[in-house]
Amino acid sequence: MVCDSCTKKLSKVIVSDKWKDGANNTLEGGGKKVNENKALSKKKQWQPYSAKCTTCKTSITKDYKYCQPCSYRKGLCAICGKQILDTKGYKQSVT
Repeated sequence: MVCDSCTKKLSKVIVSDKWKDGANNTLEGGGKKVNENKALSKKKQWQPYSAKCTTCKTSITKDYKYCQPCSYRKGLCAICGKQILDTKGYKQSVT
């Protein structure tokens, strides 16, 4: 569950004029180097599941605070933690 403001943040696409700017598969953009060892390079590797859920400590993507089951159970936005749904009158089973 994601709130409206976080949905707008996720839907933004930055369009640049030059397709080679920052591309990983070209030599001109500073991407790949010939015979580069990825294990020894000093470039910081992107780790998509390095973050943990605030409540249950499962692995989630970097920008999120809550995993999908926890955010739905509590009625919170998974990214910013803002209350979206009123869950006081509902009894949700955990299965």
